[in-house]
Amino acid sequence: MNRTIVHTSLFWLALFAVVTVVYVYRTRSIIQPATAPTDVQPVASGPMVETTRNASMPATKMEALLVPVQLTNEQMNSIGVKSGTVEYKQLNDEIRATGTVDVDERLQSSVQVRFSGYIRKVFANATHQYVRKGDPLFTIYSPELVATQEEYLVARRNQVALNGSSVDGVASGASSLTTAAEQRLRQWDIPSGEIAKLQETGKAITELSINSPASGYIMERVALANMYVEPATKLYTLADLSRVWVNAQVFQNDVGRLKRGDSSSITVDAYPGRTFQGHIEEILPQVDMTTRTVKVRLAVNNPGVTLKPGMFVNVDLRSALGRQLVVPASAVFQTGLRQVVFVDHGNGSLEPKDVSLGARVGDDFIVLKGLAAHQQIVVSANFLLDSESQLQAAAGSYTPPAPGAGQQTPAASAESQSAVAIDFTTDPTPPTKDRTPCTSRSAERTDNPSPGRRSRSLSLWLRCQLWAWEP
Repeated sequence: MNRTIVHTSLFWLALFAVVTVVYVYRTRSIIQPATAPTDVQPVASGPMVETTRNASMPATKMEALLVPVQLTNEQMNSIGVKSGTVEYKQLNDEIRATGTVDVDERLQSSVQVRFSGYIRKVFANATHQYVRKGDPLFTIYSPELVATQEEYLVARRNQVALNGSSVDGVASGASSLTTAAEQRLRQWDIPSGEIAKLQETGKAITELSINSPASGYIMERVALANMYVEPATKLYTLADLSRVWVNAQVFQNDVGRLKRGDSSSITVDAYPGRTFQGHIEEILPQVDMTTRTVKVRLAVNNPGVTLKPGMFVNVDLRSALGRQLVVPASAVFQTGLRQVVFVDHGNGSLEPKDVSLGARVGDDFIVLKGLAAHQQIVVSANFLLDSESQLQAAAGSYTPPAPGAGQQTPAASAESQSAVAIDFTTDPTPPTKDRTPCTSRSAERTDNPSPGRRSRSLSLWLRCQLWAWEP
């Protein structure tokens, strides 16, 4: 019974040891893969790239190498290559935007009184009512104004009575009092006609009529009958709409192409076929954080008040750029980080050239650097030419493999083969069912046997021991 337990325990221990060895071998094989032979030559090598470039430069900035392209006439005709010319042109830039009509703030005026009092009658009693300069707006009763008028009348009577006095300074003093009272009335903005009426009648005016200071539309109205007002109370706001502002919303990328004084055309969907002319009066120094636009203020004449404040309009802004060197927009190939133009040297010789371009105006780009006037350039099939240039650049940098590259030598092939010889012997031979010793010997052709080979030898030896202990 004890021998059976011992044999069973030994069997399971041996099995556990074998599993452990196999697991360790496979784990080491994954973590430490075999290195490739060092004598294998690369099949091809691409264009050499400078390895000492700035480490902060993103990898996306690496552009493909372009080389000149040589094509036959048949090839150029088959892919549709056409040529154009770099030339100077008089350019007028045009930017389209939207805008809204607004009141010209410099043509606005407000109505206030310079003394306190009570409004009696209101004549201009509706918002957006049109009034002319001098039209009566309302009448006001002011106890303070009436008292000042009475002082003025008394001073005038005293001046007349004391005008012939022989006492030194009496006549001049009466005259100065009259002048001071009159100046107070004028500082309160009492009309000259009312003062003349006061002098003529000799009676104080209890209800003073306040007239409109300018012609325009009533944009705001506060004046009501029986209302008490003070100098700080704004009673009316008037706006002259014969000239208005148009606030155009221009994208921030286009603002640099505009300047004060540039002309503009405004169209409104409400009046098809009609165009209003204006000019840029101010480019406001503020960018809208939501729409990324800048307000450009236009001054526009508005005869007949055709343009209403708040109306939505379409704006065409025109700016004279002068004489500029331009290239057709179809000739520019945008690679992402570069702008490339293919220069036609004749006889099918096409050279890619990096250029620096300015703003696009219509169908042309302004050339800042890289081209000269009268140069012949390609204006079509640029994508195909770019692909052909990259292919020729890659073909020019190809390096053929060395003879025999990629093939293993006979010595390396022999080393890579697994060669192990395992000898299994028992003593005595043939074995008997007692404690017969058994041995296992492995002979490898390499000086560093692998863990797999050691595990196979250990497995055979354990099986031998278990067989010898069988009852």
